[in-house]
Amino acid sequence: MSRSILSGQGLVYETRSGDRLLDHVSLDAEPGDRLAIIGPNGAGKTTLLRLLAGTLQPTAGTVHLFGASLAAMRPVERARLVAMVGQTDQPDRRICVRDYVALGRIPHMARRPGAADAAIILNALERTELQSLTGREMGSLSGGERQRAQIARALAQEPRILFLDEPTNHLDPRARGALLALVADLGLTIVAVLHDLHLVPGFATRIAVLRQGALVACGPAEETLDRHVVRDVFGIDLLRVPHPHEDRQLTVFDIPFTRSTGASP
Repeated sequence: MSRSILSGQGLVYETRSGDRLLDHVSLDAEPGDRLAIIGPNGAGKTTLLRLLAGTLQPTAGTVHLFGASLAAMRPVERARLVAMVGQTDQPDRRICVRDYVALGRIPHMARRPGAADAAIILNALERTELQSLTGREMGSLSGGERQRAQIARALAQEPRILFLDEPTNHLDPRARGALLALVADLGLTIVAVLHDLHLVPGFATRIAVLRQGALVACGPAEETLDRHVVRDVFGIDLLRVPHPHEDRQLTVFDIPFTRSTGASP
């Protein structure tokens, strides 16, 4: 019996002008998966993420969440199960961190927030290490602090699946690793679009690879991210080399400095 808690089957998305951005994509996620969606620019990564999260409706195909049709769910029902952190989210710069995180409780409240809500908000702030910044305005935060605040707001929703759209954008390399380590330790099922391939091996348990709207490969991280897929889809080489100081291998992407930006034919 399948343990899938999220299932997209035959997903197609076409724009009003008839451009097909996603072409019959099917994939599943099981409890505890950290599913990374990767692919070149324009591959359909964000479109697929939004279809799976229910913020965009497919032209064809279905999404099921915990066995129920996502299309049949009321928005408030969906918001109690999944949370989304988008790459274009722009919080009001004047709102303080605590009040911003508290917005995550809206799907659960039919009344004024109570002690239980306050405890959940505090827990979200603690898990994202924002306790000392609760009174700060969102506009005063660094890029990494703002990303953690967005994740804290999502945690306050008490989701069972967390969707992330390129969560490490605009962060320096160390901050990228720290943010994904935080996310990996949340104990949630994660579906994330990742642009930086260097981050994928250490974060993902499963990988979905898109190219021009089609699913090229999907499966366990160590099997899916191989040199043939990387060369075919991204036009670069993947190398696995011994770490110079630790008993483990490093995954290295050899990115050529050329004018060409397309993958190999």
